[in-house]
Amino acid sequence: MTFKVMAFVMTFAGCLLGLRFLFAGGSVLQEWGIEVTAGSLIVARRIGAIYLGLALMFFLGRAAAPSELRSAVCLVTGGASALLACLGFFEFMSQRVSAGIFRSVVAEAVLAAGFVWVWWSGR
Repeated sequence: MTFKVMAFVMTFAGCLLGLRFLFAGGSVLQEWGIEVTAGSLIVARRIGAIYLGLALMFFLGRAAAPSELRSAVCLVTGGASALLACLGFFEFMSQRVSAGIFRSVVAEAVLAAGFVWVWWSGR
């Protein structure tokens, strides 16, 4: 796994998630078993904007040479993805979300593993 591959994966995932949260956030919330309210939709749209920003950052930086900054981006993105996966599992165990969260938890865990691998191997 190389940084370029992970950057393309994150670009694709960020665009997909960003557009979904921005334009169909209610479907994500329903999938997770969360009540769709005006407040939760506002938060979902804001999350969508963040995902689109991440997608653009990884697309523009896909050819970055190994550096301290690239390593930091990999480590922070991997850590944030792992934290999202853990939080999803915690919310499920606390019965605040439905089992629908596990699709997101698995995707976040895979992203975390990929970015930590790229950081560890320096590829």
